[in-house]
Amino acid sequence: MYVVLSTYTAPLEEIDFVLPDHAEWLAKHYEAGDFLMSGRREPRVGGVIIARSMLRGKLDAILATDPFAYKHMVHYEVIEFAATRTAKELNWLNEALVNQE
Repeated sequence: MYVVLSTYTAPLEEIDFVLPDHAEWLAKHYEAGDFLMSGRREPRVGGVIIARSMLRGKLDAILATDPFAYKHMVHYEVIEFAATRTAKELNWLNEALVNQE
């Protein structure tokens, strides 16, 4: 699974103008099952996306289609990790438990 940290490289006024397109892009990838959660960073300097396990190349291709990305308004940092401890209600994400089945 991945944590994707985005940092805006454009002024917030420009970000706000493109935000509806970005929200549509997010919705598409939630529907496809690619993303588990997302939200704004505080202070408002970018965002965070938690993405499912997938090939890194697939995630990179998905991120490249974000309107913020192809308009050069954001920088991404992608952190891959294996969830091995989770709250009970998130056990379905726990890769150590899932791999035991």
